[in-house]
Amino acid sequence: MENDREDWTVRSGVVADVPAIHQLIVDLAIYERAELEVVVTVETLIADGFGPDAIYELEVAESGGRVVGMALWYVKYSTWKGKCGYLEDLMVAESHRGLGIGKALFEEVARTSANRGYLRMEWQVLDWNEAAIGFYKRLGAELDEEWFNGKLTGNALSGYKEV
Repeated sequence: MENDREDWTVRSGVVADVPAIHQLIVDLAIYERAELEVVVTVETLIADGFGPDAIYELEVAESGGRVVGMALWYVKYSTWKGKCGYLEDLMVAESHRGLGIGKALFEEVARTSANRGYLRMEWQVLDWNEAAIGFYKRLGAELDEEWFNGKLTGNALSGYKEV
């Protein structure tokens, strides 16, 4: 494939893209050494991302009629800034890396966030993922070394259920 912008496009995701998005999510989990952590299904992604109660937005990169990249993001709320864009995952198929697709997907989320008046866009990157860290730094990102990420999952979260 030539390194030519005409070989691919970025657009909003649709329901028909979800099986390919699910595969990209699995591929990302494998890369991040967490394949067994993926429990989301195609059906869950459709229910959560499309329809009147959608809780995420989706940008996809398409080449030759197939999805080769995605940016899944949503609105979060900051008590200091108000509404913010939160980029949950940015992924480009290995076969299409280095063509500017990741940058275009990132810029689309940033543009939408800015156009909506959000004062911040956030995401996470693993401390060992030097390629991603370099990518974000080249885009002008600030990477915060002061904050730790907290989470409750599985049994730790289930322990809070009312009985």
